[in-house]
Amino acid sequence: MTKKSAKTNNVEELLACIVDAIQEKKGQNILSLDIGSLPNAVCKYFVICNADSTTQVDAIANNIEDKVLDKLGEKVFRSAGYQNAIWIVLDYVDIVVHVFQTEWRDYYRIEDLWADAKAIQYNVE
Repeated sequence: MTKKSAKTNNVEELLACIVDAIQEKKGQNILSLDIGSLPNAVCKYFVICNADSTTQVDAIANNIEDKVLDKLGEKVFRSAGYQNAIWIVLDYVDIVVHVFQTEWRDYYRIEDLWADAKAIQYNVE
């Protein structure tokens, strides 16, 4: 199965919308990794954040889906993890979002797997 290309022509606009949605729900340690130029990259960006409760993880992921659909008219291509809300993944083709419960982000440390990628840290506003 091949992935469809993202409807949004501007990946940067999609990235900004995702980060804004995370900030709105007080996601912590928001990080984007530009992995598009790395060998075997599965997308252009990874966006990673965490929250202290499964309720907040769920709220962040839902807010991302709602805001991206509302502002950009784009639905998530695939999602996983809503059942237990310890790690929800949202696949927007060009951007894959990882919303972790804090202890699981500390455990998996997926940003370390992509240490060669350019990283941007965002503040919670």
